[in-house]
Amino acid sequence: MTPVRWGLLGAGFIATRGVGPALHAADGAVVQAVAARDLVRAEALEPVRATTSYADVCEADDVDAVYISLPNDSHREWVEAALAAGKPVLCEKPLGLGSDDVAAMIAAASASDGLLVEASWNRWHPRTRRYAELVSGIAGPLDVRAWFTFAGVPDGNYRLDPARGGGALLDVGCYAVAAALVALGGDVVVESAEQHMGPTGVDLTTTATIASGRGRAQIVGSFEQPESQGLTAVGGGLSVALDHPSFTSWREPSVLRMVEDGVERIEEFPACDAYRLMAEAFSRRVRGEGDPDGDAWVLPLDESLAVAEALDAISRTAVRA
Repeated sequence: MTPVRWGLLGAGFIATRGVGPALHAADGAVVQAVAARDLVRAEALEPVRATTSYADVCEADDVDAVYISLPNDSHREWVEAALAAGKPVLCEKPLGLGSDDVAAMIAAASASDGLLVEASWNRWHPRTRRYAELVSGIAGPLDVRAWFTFAGVPDGNYRLDPARGGGALLDVGCYAVAAALVALGGDVVVESAEQHMGPTGVDLTTTATIASGRGRAQIVGSFEQPESQGLTAVGGGLSVALDHPSFTSWREPSVLRMVEDGVERIEEFPACDAYRLMAEAFSRRVRGEGDPDGDAWVLPLDESLAVAEALDAISRTAVRA
C-alpha cells in the first residue's frame, strides 16, 4: 500500500484533537505537512515538516491530499486553491458559508476533475450509517427530531463572529439538519423557524420545522442550552433513536435503539474513531481503490449542497428575537 501524504491547513482544536491523531493512526496515511499561522502549533501535530504557508502545502509536490480545518470563512478560498493545485480536498463542515459557496466549490471540483468531500466526520461512524440504512427503508410518513445543544462559547471565539460564519445553526445545527435530510431527502421546505440572536449578531439558538414528501423534522441547534444531543426517527411502525451523544460519539461505545411493532431491539457499536474511518476511506478513494464494499465511501457533494440549501432556507425564513 502506498500511503497518502496529507497536508493539513490549520492547527486549531479540531486538527489537534481529531484530525491529526486520526491521520497518524490511520492505515495508508502520513501527516506530511501542516501549515498554521503559529509554527509551534503546526509542529505540535508532528508532521514530516511544518510551515506557516497554506499555499506551500497546497502546491507542494510531496503532498497528495489536503485537509482543511480552518474557520468557516476560509474554507472556500483554500478549497479552490488546493483544487487548482490538483489536490484532493477534505474540508471541515460546514463546507461553505452558504449554498452559493458550496455550489462554487462543487463547480471548481468539477472543472478540475478533482475530489472534494465535506468532512462531516460523524457520517462515517457505523452507527450513523446504520441509522441511514434503517430510515431509508421506512415507507410511511416520518417524524424526525434532531438536536445538538451546549452552553458557553467563549468570548472572542470565531463561532460568535457573523463575518466568519459563526452561529449555532452553522456550527451544531448543521449536524441536526444533515441527519434530518438523511431521512427526509434533500428537497425540503421550511415550515417555521426561529432564532435567538446574541449581542455579536449570530444566532445563539435556532429551532426549525422542515418537511418533505417523506415527512417532517424538528431541529434545534444552540450555544445557550444545556449540553444535549439527540436523534430520533419514527414512521411505518419503526422507531430509531441514537443515544447521547448522537452526533459526536468519539472513541467510546455507542447505542442505537430500535422499536419495531412494539418490540425493542438494541444495537451496540464498539468504540471507534470516526475521524480515522473518514481519513482511511478518503485515502483509499485517493488511491483509486473505489468503494466495492463500503470501506471507501465518501459523503456525496449533492448531499452537502442539499444541507447548505436547507441551512440557507432556515436562516432566511427565521423569525429573529
